[in-house]
Amino acid sequence: MGFTPSGLEGGDGRVEQLPHAHRFGVVRQQLPDTRQVAHTLVPLGQVAPHQQAGLGARLGELARGETGAVRVTTGATSVRHFMSEAVVAFRDRHPGAVLELRTETSGRSCFDALAEGAVDLAWVTIGAPVRGVGQRTVMELPWVLAVRADDPLARRSRITPADLAGGGHIRLPENSSSRTHLDTAFAHLGVRLTSDTGVADWDTAILLAGLGMGRAVVPALPGQAATGRVRFLPLPELPPLPVGWALRRWTALNPLARSFADLIEEQHGAA
Repeated sequence: MGFTPSGLEGGDGRVEQLPHAHRFGVVRQQLPDTRQVAHTLVPLGQVAPHQQAGLGARLGELARGETGAVRVTTGATSVRHFMSEAVVAFRDRHPGAVLELRTETSGRSCFDALAEGAVDLAWVTIGAPVRGVGQRTVMELPWVLAVRADDPLARRSRITPADLAGGGHIRLPENSSSRTHLDTAFAHLGVRLTSDTGVADWDTAILLAGLGMGRAVVPALPGQAATGRVRFLPLPELPPLPVGWALRRWTALNPLARSFADLIEEQHGAA
């Protein structure tokens, strides 16, 4: 007697209607080389008692979030500033679990990974609605101006967005969500910036500002501190940058994914 996976996952009772169906258990097995799931019917009488006990224990561990995997995507800067402590805490709490971190170069790539089912969670800049994806703000980051310590602005007690007009700025790509957020804020204030240098992430922008390559308007990132060559000057007139989780559905998260998301919120505080 043979069955195809599609014949078992329809949920229409076809399995239950088969002769002697009560003698079989459905075993769900993840194939190692694909993302597809195969279903196999195994006669319960052919499963040894110790195997049945092992299967039950395994299912219990999965249900409690003790084993399994959680897949997260974000940018490399976010891993450093938002997740490093949470990764350590998660591994301590769930030693039998697997944490997969996948770095992307843009929020769009993170949303694509979610849509494909390649990840459970994405840490992104919160922006315009994306079809099929929910967004949950965790924190709002104020903006600061990163300048070299000998920059004339570094000696000012207060600066305004108008002080930034002109060129010499280090900026992210135009398709960056945070760049869009910042450009919109400057447009509302009537301030126009021009850029001679483009970078892929905020950490690189700060590094180049310290090298005297220009000024960079960046979010005040967790763990970010002034060094000998860099000063961070607050820009309170700019609206903060919202960041947080993107996911397909919060209530559908597996226990491990929910645990990791909760750790981030515990450490950084919900918005």
